[in-house]
Amino acid sequence: MKGARHLHWSWLCLLVLLAGCAGSPGDLDAERHARAGLAIQAVYEQALPTLPAAKQRHYAQRLYRLTGDDRYLPPNRAYGERLLDWLERDLAALEEPGHAAQRSRELVEAYSQRTAKQRARREMFAEWEEMIFARQLLFRLIQAEYHGLLPALEERERGLAYLASVDWLAFFTDPDVLRIYAAQVANQAHFLHQLGVIDLREEVVAAFRARYPPGIAASLARDETHNWLYGLTHFVIAASRYYQQPVSAEEFTWVLATFEDEEERILGLATEDILAEVALSFLLAGREDHPLVLRIRDALVAAVDPEAGIIPSPQGSLDLAGGEHRNVLAIMVLRWPDTLHPGPNLSDRLL
Repeated sequence: MKGARHLHWSWLCLLVLLAGCAGSPGDLDAERHARAGLAIQAVYEQALPTLPAAKQRHYAQRLYRLTGDDRYLPPNRAYGERLLDWLERDLAALEEPGHAAQRSRELVEAYSQRTAKQRARREMFAEWEEMIFARQLLFRLIQAEYHGLLPALEERERGLAYLASVDWLAFFTDPDVLRIYAAQVANQAHFLHQLGVIDLREEVVAAFRARYPPGIAASLARDETHNWLYGLTHFVIAASRYYQQPVSAEEFTWVLATFEDEEERILGLATEDILAEVALSFLLAGREDHPLVLRIRDALVAAVDPEAGIIPSPQGSLDLAGGEHRNVLAIMVLRWPDTLHPGPNLSDRLL
């Protein structure tokens, strides 16, 4: 009840502020977008305790980075505790011969096969031996670094040394990997650099641009168009340390220019998840005034189901857990702040 009152008060305060600044067409657009974002947020705030732990983490991590509000700390703290447990187990087990290979076999066996994309990725990981374990360990270590928890891991050097032994370059630059895993490749190249393991960012950009040269979009099937667009957005998002800091517009001119060149195709073919990430790429680069950002904000507002108050899936599903990724990205695009909030740093709470 206290959380609901807090949300209601926050909402009223925002609406008062918006009413005070409205006037020009740009102000009216900003008010309309912010209202829509806050309305989606209200639905998820109420449902948050009922969502799976992974969804709570994903949502609370991004809302903290958007707002800096301490009320998002408990789900982040719970995730940090789970993260330390996972990493302590994984890092200790690395001392055992064959552990990475065994865990990789288990992870491949457990990999979902519900969709064609998942089946293709499962087959890919089966061919790349220990890569599925390596990418899981990499993700967990970068999450620990993002949250100030890396110093708590006594065996962290063992994990970093293991990551340094993996042939990431061959994996990242394989055209078949890029065809179905582009966003994750962009992420992982940045994660390795951010952890100080190896810098393969230039090689990955070159491989991606060779796989998807200018003008290729018209020849791509829908699924691969989505893979290509996700890949482009994640070069920017990963460089921002997942919405913790702005990025250089100059460094990512090639990404933003591609979005400009393919604007109509993006608006016609992309899902709301992808549309939001395209807008976030401009926002992270300080280009909030770009006309495509306005068009995407309008598209996200138009996509909201008026009764459910959220953006449904392309198939029409209104499941809150299944739609969390899409809707939290929409909240971020519609309520983009002047300042991002790194972390949260959990070291003083968990160490």
